[in-house]
Amino acid sequence: MKKIAILSDSTCDLSEELVNKYEVIKFPLHIHLHDKEYSDGVDISPEEIYRWSECTNDTPKTSAISLEAAMTYLQRGLQSAQKVICFCISESMSSCFSVMNMAVQEMEAEDRVFIIDSANLSTGIGLMIVEAGEMIKEGIPVEEIVKRIDEMKPKVRSSFVVDTLTYLHRGGRCSGAAALAGNALKIHPSIHVQGGKMYPGKKYRGKMEKVILNYVDDLKEGLHKAKKDHVFITHSGCSQELLCQVQKLVEEKETFKNVYITRAGGVVSSHCGPGTLGVLFVEE
Repeated sequence: MKKIAILSDSTCDLSEELVNKYEVIKFPLHIHLHDKEYSDGVDISPEEIYRWSECTNDTPKTSAISLEAAMTYLQRGLQSAQKVICFCISESMSSCFSVMNMAVQEMEAEDRVFIIDSANLSTGIGLMIVEAGEMIKEGIPVEEIVKRIDEMKPKVRSSFVVDTLTYLHRGGRCSGAAALAGNALKIHPSIHVQGGKMYPGKKYRGKMEKVILNYVDDLKEGLHKAKKDHVFITHSGCSQELLCQVQKLVEEKETFKNVYITRAGGVVSSHCGPGTLGVLFVEE
């Protein structure tokens, strides 16, 4: 039995390669298309979500894992390791953190399971998981890992720029008038995560390809201050050509040990819509 296992909800948006590398037990949150429920990353894809949304002019609802399912996944972790670290999407965005804590209490496993409110989403969570995974390989005790992750949280820089305001409007995060005007004028806002919540940032205007490159260029100061271990380029459906351009631009600004390109899963894609792209990293 290994010493420490990592659990995470599906919003971490890590690639299968990284999930396997760090032996992450990933549990799905749920996506609701009217009266049908799906498991994120299991039986529905972002493309299917987009098609449904365009056909119905509606946006999927998302929900946390059930208490019973949470206990099942925690049991898997406890059967494979002496201790478990579980990462959850920001508590202000989902009840996942609360459900997992209830599951730990039901199982009376408080001495073996550590639930972390990431105060983040997507590969903002992924950055923490990668860091925890590296510390586990170094043999660092679980209490020290949790302490360092807590210290790391406010240094995670998560932002993205959206192609369409329609999905934010349908999800209640943008008024109808703002969405209509923004789409007509080709306005593409950047969104930043701070303290577990999303806030609007700079508004870009024009074709999305140019907008994304301008957004990445505006990150140059942050990238200069970033830890040079890992940076994520995470998207919800961008062309390979554009992704290569973004990767080249990031690598021109700073030298990183690893530049990962990952695809956002169903939950994140349900709220941001297609064509969204973010560059996520940790500041020193």
